Amino acid sequence: MTALSPIQIGNLKIERPLFLAPMAGVTDHPFRVIAREMGAGVVYTEFVSADGIIRKIDKSLKLIRFTEDERPIGIQIFGHDPETVAQSARMIVDMYHPDIVDINYGCPVPKVVKRGAGSGALRDLCLMDEMTSAVLEAVPEVPVTIKMRAGVDARHIVSTEAAVRLEKLGVKAITLHPRTTSQQFTGRSNWMLIKEMKEAVKIPVIGNGDIRLPEDADRMLAETGCDGVMVGRAALGNPWIFRNIVRYFHGQSYTELTTQDRIRMCDQHFNMLTGHHNEIHSLNMIKKHFNWYLKGFPGAVTWRKRFMICESTAQVQDLLSELLIESGLEPN
Repeated sequence: MTALSPIQIGNLKIERPLFLAPMAGVTDHPFRVIAREMGAGVVYTEFVSADGIIRKIDKSLKLIRFTEDERPIGIQIFGHDPETVAQSARMIVDMYHPDIVDINYGCPVPKVVKRGAGSGALRDLCLMDEMTSAVLEAVPEVPVTIKMRAGVDARHIVSTEAAVRLEKLGVKAITLHPRTTSQQFTGRSNWMLIKEMKEAVKIPVIGNGDIRLPEDADRMLAETGCDGVMVGRAALGNPWIFRNIVRYFHGQSYTELTTQDRIRMCDQHFNMLTGHHNEIHSLNMIKKHFNWYLKGFPGAVTWRKRFMICESTAQVQDLLSELLIESGLEPN
């Protein structure tokens, strides 16, 4: 077994380099808190538009507000104009004081890519350099990191070349999701590109992609030599993955989730969501997360369908109480 050892990102020491990936529509305040409670060493906000930040759009600013118990935390930004992205980074640091400012060069969503933002920046490494340099100059007191993909397609793999350039500019760490833009989330991620990047730079490299079990995290560290691992989609409906990875690296056994574990988490997450979001947003998020949590036990499909047709959080509360009682648990 390899070790999950502390790493240094700029002036920030990360005791447990186990990262929750930034995921749009998922990694809000309640989910980040849950991930931290479960053992994630670092969490990231959803990616936020630099344009939305400098225009002080409340919806954008709400995405990046956090509480002290979430630290260490990174705020991830994306954009296509160097001046705008740099200005947004300065505003973020002045207003919220995050531990890390992360630039998104990994989003494969077409409407983001076609503007040259997200992984679209990998089409023009000179523009990537300009944008990164502008952010580094704007917030010299905070570690600036990058999350990126391997390239736009299999014929244009640029991750290692980009990493060398980014290190020279002053970036303090890079997370590589070694799929291409054209792959989206299909196929296998090419971990050998993580290994290649790690061998080319001295700054920390965090591996991301296809971590589904603690053994996968161990294998990624062993095969690539990366300094930490980032978990994204495998945490959907399963934030326990962080606890299990921590236990695994401490030589402890981990057990399969029980139905009661899942239902208790539904209850906890429901209360956190309704305490943080308005009615409409809470209801949408509840349905999304319950659809992930309620799997793998008899009757799960029926319960999911019942929650999906709820028209208010009050209806969800009543149905959740019914589920808790049926499962032998005490409702709040």
